[in-house]
Amino acid sequence: MTSPDATPPSADRELLSMDPSAKIHIPFYDEKGKRRTLADVRNIGIMAHIDAGKTTVTERILFYSGRIHRTGEVHEGAATMDHMKEEQERGITITSAATNAEWKGCQLNIIDTPGHVDFTAEVERSLRVLDGAVAVFDAQAGVEPQSETVWRQANRYNVPRICFLNKMDKAGADFDMAVDSIRTRLGAKAFPIQYPIGQANDFHGIIDILENVAMIYDDESQGRRWHEEPVPENLREKVDELRLAIVEAAAETDDELLERYLGGEELHRDDLLLGIRKGVMNGHIVPVMCGSALRNKGIQRLMDAICYFLPCPLDITTIVGEHPDTGEKIERHPDYDEPLAALAFKTVADKNGDLYFVRVYSGKLEQGMQLWNAVRRKRERVGRLVIMHAAEREAVEELKAGHIGAVVGFKDTYTGDTLCTKDAPILLESMSFPETVISMAIHPKSRGDRDKLGLALTRLAKEDPTFRAYTDDETGDTIISGMGELHLEVLVSRLLNEFRLDCEVGRPKVAYRQTLKKACDIEGRHVKQSGGRGQFAVSRVKIEIHDETENTFESTIVGGSVPKEYIGPVEQGVMWGCDEGFPLGFPFVKLHFNLHDGKHHDVDSSEMAFKESGRLVLRNAVAKVGVDILEPWMSVMITAPEANLGDVLGSLNQRRGQVDRTESGSGDAMRIYGHVPLAEMFKYAEVLRGLSQGRGVYTMEPFEYRTVPSSIADGIRKEIEAEKANRKK
Repeated sequence: MTSPDATPPSADRELLSMDPSAKIHIPFYDEKGKRRTLADVRNIGIMAHIDAGKTTVTERILFYSGRIHRTGEVHEGAATMDHMKEEQERGITITSAATNAEWKGCQLNIIDTPGHVDFTAEVERSLRVLDGAVAVFDAQAGVEPQSETVWRQANRYNVPRICFLNKMDKAGADFDMAVDSIRTRLGAKAFPIQYPIGQANDFHGIIDILENVAMIYDDESQGRRWHEEPVPENLREKVDELRLAIVEAAAETDDELLERYLGGEELHRDDLLLGIRKGVMNGHIVPVMCGSALRNKGIQRLMDAICYFLPCPLDITTIVGEHPDTGEKIERHPDYDEPLAALAFKTVADKNGDLYFVRVYSGKLEQGMQLWNAVRRKRERVGRLVIMHAAEREAVEELKAGHIGAVVGFKDTYTGDTLCTKDAPILLESMSFPETVISMAIHPKSRGDRDKLGLALTRLAKEDPTFRAYTDDETGDTIISGMGELHLEVLVSRLLNEFRLDCEVGRPKVAYRQTLKKACDIEGRHVKQSGGRGQFAVSRVKIEIHDETENTFESTIVGGSVPKEYIGPVEQGVMWGCDEGFPLGFPFVKLHFNLHDGKHHDVDSSEMAFKESGRLVLRNAVAKVGVDILEPWMSVMITAPEANLGDVLGSLNQRRGQVDRTESGSGDAMRIYGHVPLAEMFKYAEVLRGLSQGRGVYTMEPFEYRTVPSSIADGIRKEIEAEKANRKK
């Protein structure tokens, strides 16, 4: 009988400490030979497609580590990490939640991230500050659309990963299919280090490929007990094949291991663990494990793998930033004694004081400490320091390098801001978030609610970088915009429940954009004379259309026709015009502006005059070449029974959709991949259910902006004109 609570053997503890003699040159010991505590810290995220079981996996990790003493289930609205009312009612994770636990001498700082595409920004900002991640997959579905999204996000930040195939007890579970989908669709170098004994209803154990042993679970012990048996004979050939593959992969990570392996020496478990860890660090190995979190199988071994294979803060030997004034490259290291470098990655509005989640990369944060926000160029003071366990706060005196916690007391800090000291400033890489694609009007019912609405929207916008709120200058309406229907539904629900606002909301609308029909060379001339000092500014700008959604600006002025001090105002004016969105009210995108000539007057020129000339550049360009309306297109994946495939494809064609491919899923299910305009997808869930006897589901995420067909564009223009006419009445 094996007990998961037992202290691991000395060889395992040495692996956890990763002694430099193992040829992974990390400073786990100081110059006096004393072990550094950061060697036993793991900052990890749990990421996956919606409903793959991330929160249940996290719940079991907390249970087996002793952090909680009974498990709460997601479907019952009782999961520890889903603490928001909206999460409990909907049974999904909406906001990333932090917690911590200890396992076999390791401190696990865990962030449970959302799986729904509308909340992808939560995953983005979490992965920015994490050292490693566990990617959870539904063993019946394999790689799903949001799995691909979060995998790409992890690639962007070079986050080492291990995979956990969850729900091995689910009907249709297929381990080999799921592993193959990880390899083919994600391009990952996936190597199973476990193999299931039975699948679906027959799943009752797991084979440890590294140890060549089968673990059979005792269902009555909530996964606390199991016994070991030899590998079943019917699986021996398969296990030997998988073991050979992982042994070769591990050997290739280290010259010494490879030499021993090629010399015919057998590599033992400790050798393999060291080789696999090195492969995980450099992305050449992605270990694949399996189990059933809901049935309490496989979680303890997953926790072991987190400790063995995923990096500690010391593995990130150098943190590179730049001086906020000079742009000079600056290096920091995960050391308590170095100057402070921390990144604020999440803000949470709270009645007990707003929380600012931070990752400390070097130095330490202390209560009452004076800080410098290198982005806002403002001073901040640390009020209180806490570490989080879902919604619970645990006060601490300090946060040292390598740790994640939260600060209460900041005033002017936002997501992505760097915190440091003023005498040792540094600017760390921030984060980028996608543009919003859907909007709706919101109307408070009473004057009192109108006064409170502005404050509530400001707090939500500070908390969520993918939420926008603004006032339409022509209608006076308050407009909120976000990443999808569910995103806006949740935000409106929070306004009602958290902020106690009584509001009416309009019908969701597509967030259209516009761009110029073609490139042009335009002059913006702002000349006024009305006695006294006049206003004089002329800007000559080439405007090109490029593929990037964001607008860009450059100056190629030669000879001082526009002095340097006025180039910035021209850019401000141009971007002001883009946001203003004349003539349709939609922001401009995909434009590149090149200021190449102009004129100025020694007396009458000013920053304001050149700003206005920049604004006129875009208005004059619209008059000369006209505009195209752009609409957001979405990547969509639909799962439906094969018998209903024709009807579903027909519905996509009716919605101007483009089908890229279809492929077989589990059972009789088919998967359809394609792209569809967002304007055609409102309430599509109801349509799909009707076409598939209630069995069809779909997911979608932003893809790109495309030109609206002329017939639809004419309708949009007429609708805008009608709204303007009604306002005049």
